Amino acid sequence: MRAQFDSLVLESMAVIERSCYNDGLCHFESPAMSLFAPLQNDVYLRALRRESTPYTPVWLMRQAGRFLPEYRATRAQAGSFMALAQNPELATEVTLQPIDRFGLDAAILFSDILTVPDAMGLGLRFVEGEGPIFDRPIQDEVAVQRLEVPDMARLQYVFDAVTRIRTALNGRVPLIGFAGSPFTIACYMVEGGSSKEFRTIKTMMYRRPELLHHILAVNALATTAYLNAQIAAGAQSVMLFDTWGGVLSGAAYEAFSLAYMRQVLAGLTREFNGVHIPVTLFTKGGGAWLELMADTGADGLGLDWMSDIGSARTRVGSRVALQGNLDPSVLFGSEAVIRAEVRRVLDAFGPHAGHVFNLGHGISQFTAPETVKILVDEVHTYSKSKNI
Repeated sequence: MRAQFDSLVLESMAVIERSCYNDGLCHFESPAMSLFAPLQNDVYLRALRRESTPYTPVWLMRQAGRFLPEYRATRAQAGSFMALAQNPELATEVTLQPIDRFGLDAAILFSDILTVPDAMGLGLRFVEGEGPIFDRPIQDEVAVQRLEVPDMARLQYVFDAVTRIRTALNGRVPLIGFAGSPFTIACYMVEGGSSKEFRTIKTMMYRRPELLHHILAVNALATTAYLNAQIAAGAQSVMLFDTWGGVLSGAAYEAFSLAYMRQVLAGLTREFNGVHIPVTLFTKGGGAWLELMADTGADGLGLDWMSDIGSARTRVGSRVALQGNLDPSVLFGSEAVIRAEVRRVLDAFGPHAGHVFNLGHGISQFTAPETVKILVDEVHTYSKSKNI
């Protein structure tokens, strides 16, 4: 079985002819798509298209992660997070682990939002207890002017993983690709790692805005090319994570975050081999700007747990689907609490098409796996009962 699988994956990757240019546009011929099995469960994609579904689909941000013992075992085998992410075979293994365990309605590529700046040569490494660190942050004019869209060949391991995962899924559920927003990855690039105050990037934003705009313009082109290559490799939907857009003021959000996400969305491949590729936009802390986000042309918007999903649905109408928005900490509660909170979110959204159930942010590493099983069961069971 392993030999047959590896042979099919190699055949798939071999027949994908891929060339992405620095303008963010990609030109593809992909007879490999015919090698992928037909999709058996398309409820997630139908929800993003705001079509009627027999139940509410569910997947979870960071559904492949440290809360799963099988993930921890695979990561130990790889030796480090980046070694795991850069190994297509192991990345496939951990992507499928939560699908096998929980019966979720979508798989999401196992990778990291910082793969793009890493390919730019910033020297990414992960330090235990500190998170991501860039050895060569972008903090002066010389470094900014030197920044370029990376050769997508440096990210081939990601595209190989996408094709391998799509093949291994064998049509069970759709595969989601993703990238960080131009502003979010700029935060890490300028700060040199994680930050609580974002002092360095905000100083650049207010003292030398032209430098930050240059970084963001390069990031937008790189992100567009990166997501288009994931789509060509087999991703059936993509998501743009604007993790740090919510730290900005309203005016700054429009100028430095939303404007560049619009550029990415405008350049994305929205139809591939005759199939629509839905795009979801998620700004953590972005509840005040939902109407602006809905106007970007995204198919869906992610909501954090600080937003009321019923109010959000009223504000954006049927223009976009909504994804979210259970507080991840609910999973530390009892079974009765988890089921009640799932029902509260589903009831708040109401009898409308276009809801993808998810957490309001990534699942905590301290979450007990059995609580996730309870959540998924309640989403499926209760939403089915409401549709009867």
